[in-house]
Formats: sequence, structure tokens, C-alpha cells
Amino acid sequence: MSHSGTDCHAKSKEENSSCCAYEDYKQTADWLLANTKQRPTVAIVCGSGLGALGDLLEDQEAFNYGDIPNFPKSTVPGHAGRLIFGNLNGKSCVCMQGRFHFYEGYPLWKVTFPIRVFRLIGVDTVIVTNAAGGLNQKFEVGDIMVIIDHINLLGFAGQSPLFGHNEDRFGPRFPAMSDAYDKQLRELVLDIGNELGLSKKMQKGVYCGLGGPNFETIAECRFLRNLGADSVGMSTVHEVLVARHCGLRVLGLSLITNKAVMDYESNQTANHEEVLQAGKQSAKIMEKLVSTLLKRM
Repeated sequence: MSHSGTDCHAKSKEENSSCCAYEDYKQTADWLLANTKQRPTVAIVCGSGLGALGDLLEDQEAFNYGDIPNFPKSTVPGHAGRLIFGNLNGKSCVCMQGRFHFYEGYPLWKVTFPIRVFRLIGVDTVIVTNAAGGLNQKFEVGDIMVIIDHINLLGFAGQSPLFGHNEDRFGPRFPAMSDAYDKQLRELVLDIGNELGLSKKMQKGVYCGLGGPNFETIAECRFLRNLGADSVGMSTVHEVLVARHCGLRVLGLSLITNKAVMDYESNQTANHEEVLQAGKQSAKIMEKLVSTLLKRM
């Protein structure tokens, strides 16, 4: 399907490495607003194996990523690659069934492109979910960790979706991140978990975002744990940076799909199939949490 106007992929290599023009975000937002009657205030980003969250929406209007102007395309198993508009417990939502990753070869501004589009279509709250490895040895597979903070290791290496020209129409040059994850939403989802009898499954902790696509070595897992990370994955952090830069509230939820290997005597290894399987088994819990949360917001 072809589209008129500027496509981010048509830009020069130099421009592609730093940022996208405001007009490109607006073109995508205007296209979506013209093609759906929904006016969402909440965006949900689904992690690996968690795309069923999008299936909960009523009165659905769905678009394949490849049909949306300027949108990247998801290439990872377990990510359907659809943007779904609909209603869930009285809230108008937009749901990403599949996100984009740095390891797919996209620059970080492209990975986070949808977040700014959501801001332009009227979203004020983003719920980001992910499948993560458990570094905290008290965590069990199937636990849900409410993210209280993150460690941006790619940022330590100079990789940021906010790199380059700052678009003041989205946010300030130097955004604060000490309040990245909304305290009120964190407390609310923990209360809901307790009410639903999920207190033994609910955790809270610090998420560490890496580049991937390889899983971590034992030494790296030990290092990250010593840094204060409770879970580790290959997404989320960059979306949160951009969401906060443009003033959106954020709730982050990590589904612990495997326990990080911390012992050299262990014969265990992490694999993506294990991640997807654990996601399927615990997806219902995540669905119940998110749908109840929307009712209370």
C-alpha cells in the first residue's frame, strides 16, 4: 500500500540516524484519526507473547503496521504487527500488538516512533508490558513485576531516542526521569493485584534495558544484579523515555518469563520459545490486571 507525503524511510542515511521530522509524526497521526472513529486516551504496548491484551478490546478497528504511513514493521516472533483501536472497560484505547526493537536494526527514534504519534492523537497514559528475565532470585517464572525504575545501559553507551535535534513541540531538551513510572498507577495496580488474590505473583523492582538480541552471559547477569536490577530485557526503556519527554504518564509491567542463569554449574540456557510459552501461561493474569486497572483509572 503506498502513501503520499514524506516517508521516514525515504530520508537520507544521516537523517535516519538521528531523528524524524515533526511533520512525519503528524502525517501518521492525521492518517490514523481519519481512518478510525476511536479517540484513545490510553495506549498499551504488548511485549513478547502478550499480544492477547489487544484482543480484549471491543469495537475493534485494526491496522497492519505495513499499512500505516511511516510505521516500522515488527519482525520478531510473538509480535503480530497490528495497531488495534477499541474500548476496554469504558476506556478508549490503542494497543500495539508487537513493538519494535533496537536489535532489529532500527534507530531508537524509529523504535519509539509510535509513542509520539500516540501523543498527537490524544493519548495521555501509556501502559508498557514486556517479557523479562528475572535477576532477583526471589522472583519466579510467571510473576508480574511492577516497574518502579529502570537502568538504561544503552543510554550509558550514548544511544538515546532523544539524541539529535530536540522538538520543543514534544518536550524539553533535558527531561527528568526520576519520576519516569507513575507512582499512583504503580500503587493502584499493586492494590488490584492484591484484591484479585495475586499478591504472591506480584513483585516490584528495577528493569534493566539492554540492546540484545543475545541473552545475557552469567557474568553480565551477576553484574546487572549488583547494579540493582531485578529484571532484564531488550525493550521498554526507550519507549518510556519518549513518553515522559512528551508528558505522558507511564505504567510498566514485566512478566518474568525465565530466571536468569547466575551459576556456572547450571545447565540451563535462556531461549525465546521459553519466553513465549511463559507468556501464554501468564497472559490471562496480565489481561485481568490491565482490564481492571482501566476500569479504575
